[in-house]
Amino acid sequence: MSLTQIITLAILALLIFWAVGAYNRLVRLRSAVVQAFGGLDAHLVRWLAMLGEFDAAQVTAGTLDRHARSLLQGATTQLTACLAVARARPLKADAVAALSAACAVVDTVWPTLLPDADADDNHRRMAPWRARWDELRTHNEQAARIFNDAVTHYNARIAQFPAMLLAWIFGFTPARVLSIAREGNS
Repeated sequence: MSLTQIITLAILALLIFWAVGAYNRLVRLRSAVVQAFGGLDAHLVRWLAMLGEFDAAQVTAGTLDRHARSLLQGATTQLTACLAVARARPLKADAVAALSAACAVVDTVWPTLLPDADADDNHRRMAPWRARWDELRTHNEQAARIFNDAVTHYNARIAQFPAMLLAWIFGFTPARVLSIAREGNS
């Protein structure tokens, strides 16, 4: 074997080892996004459960009118459907965008379900629900931050040269961060 052939084989071997290592890193980053979504999913399921319990309690107490109950059921149905799609494809931008929109709908509907705080009885009756909502909202935001950090890290790595070549070859596409905004904020 000539020196040129040995150098060519050495360079080819280095490229293959680099490609395998870079591919494995991209797969680990993609898995980190999926794992982070699993944590977010668990928190969103708790949020949905709380909304279902709220609906049942208000129906039993007779405090939700037909329109308010319809709004709540529509928002929870939308969130449930979007969560199921995003759960199956957490790296797909359209699925996460729909989930963000569903979260925004729930955030918009929730304040309309609470009676005015003017009456002390209404305020006392709704205080546990408000506290639970705030607690779950905080957990959702923390889980969304972890997911968004994983997505940002993944997106940054698949955009770097030369890993972007492997990302392109193997179909690694950018993911989308999840927007969970507080009530009244955009």
